[in-house]
Amino acid sequence: MKKYCNENLFQLEEKLKELSLEIDEPIFLSEIAIKTTLDCLTELKKFILERRFKNDEEEIYFFKCLKPQILSKLIYYNAIFKIETKKPFGCEKTLRKYLHKELEKLKRFFDNNLEFYKYYRTNSTYLDHKYFVRGKHDIKLSLDTFYFEADHSFSTSHDYKVAKIIANDLIQVYLEGQLYKVPHQNKSVTPSVNWTGSKTALTELIYALYSQGVFDNGSADIKLIARTFEIAFNIDLGDFYHTFMELKLRKINRTKFIDSLRDALIRKMDEQDEQ
Repeated sequence: MKKYCNENLFQLEEKLKELSLEIDEPIFLSEIAIKTTLDCLTELKKFILERRFKNDEEEIYFFKCLKPQILSKLIYYNAIFKIETKKPFGCEKTLRKYLHKELEKLKRFFDNNLEFYKYYRTNSTYLDHKYFVRGKHDIKLSLDTFYFEADHSFSTSHDYKVAKIIANDLIQVYLEGQLYKVPHQNKSVTPSVNWTGSKTALTELIYALYSQGVFDNGSADIKLIARTFEIAFNIDLGDFYHTFMELKLRKINRTKFIDSLRDALIRKMDEQDEQ
């Protein structure tokens, strides 16, 4: 089960990656991405309903870790479609106000689901048997109305909420990226720095931090992390996953940049000790 689902997820991500490289227009991209993701979910649902989970642990893993990764992409692209189709024409102030309102929606969801955020972000498991096993919902655990209308043969009380959390992280990065592109009317400029090293070096650094799990207790998506770095340092990493594959294929010193960072830091410390 795990192998089949991971392969489906990998294939979906590859398709979406290709689409994002081919299509610049966000509305058109979202339309195709939604259809592509729906097709993947349909296949996944058919597979799950035709077999039985070995035990509760396997079912929990599917509804807590696997399905939300795919469902989050549907939520994300649907949100981007709505954001872009409703985006107002007007001055910088109007556009900024609109984007900030969309960010406020994400904040409200966070505030309304704070306890579950804490549970999920800290990798807790003590309520997994209620959150991620079908037919084990507890009305006292803040159920969304959506759950009562969902297909309970392919849904638990909180798998959608996990997908929503993953998607909201990506939506936030998208909105902040849009805000970054909006020109300021005033003359003051927010201080910023540009990445002047190689894209390969930054990709190596990003994957090192991702592997260490230093963002959101290790639950942050690699795409979210990469996009955050792109915005912060004004750089387009392109197909950073392909770059990572090239790093893996290095026969000598696969962590060249990380090693050079360590050497540079030690050298700086030694220089200051000698002063």
